[in-house]
Amino acid sequence: MNETLVCVVGNVATQPVYRESPAGPTARFRLAVTARYLDRDKNAWTDGHTNFFTVWARRSLATNVAASVAVGDPLVVQGRLKVRTEQRDGQSWLSADLDAVAIGHDLSRGTSAFRRASKSEPQPEPTAQPEPTWETGPPSRPEETEQSGPASQHRPEPVGVT
Repeated sequence: MNETLVCVVGNVATQPVYRESPAGPTARFRLAVTARYLDRDKNAWTDGHTNFFTVWARRSLATNVAASVAVGDPLVVQGRLKVRTEQRDGQSWLSADLDAVAIGHDLSRGTSAFRRASKSEPQPEPTAQPEPTWETGPPSRPEETEQSGPASQHRPEPVGVT
């Protein structure tokens, strides 16, 4: 089977939505990818067009995404590209989805600490996230204003890869 595997570098645009289903856990979020170019007239780097991808993670990758990824994080995502068209309200919409194989923080823009989960540790039950409105941008996160600690306190613990 021919598949289009891509590697995309960008920033998380929406809070990951984690769901448990009979087929296993899934998580999804939007990734913003903005091209940058050197504007020779201004002698400065300038932002170009921004593409948005819906990133889908499944099984243990989904659980680890819910525990490790937050809005604004710089990520590198490798996965299968799927471009869909659909009709909504008489208009044709085009969307690009990435069925993720691997997701990691972009270490060229910061540091990260990897923590391998032990398979023998009991894992806490992840909590479902509210559904974001994809068309209007990232939803507000009121829990950040109610606490002084990091937002990672609300994420499930990562699960080891099987």
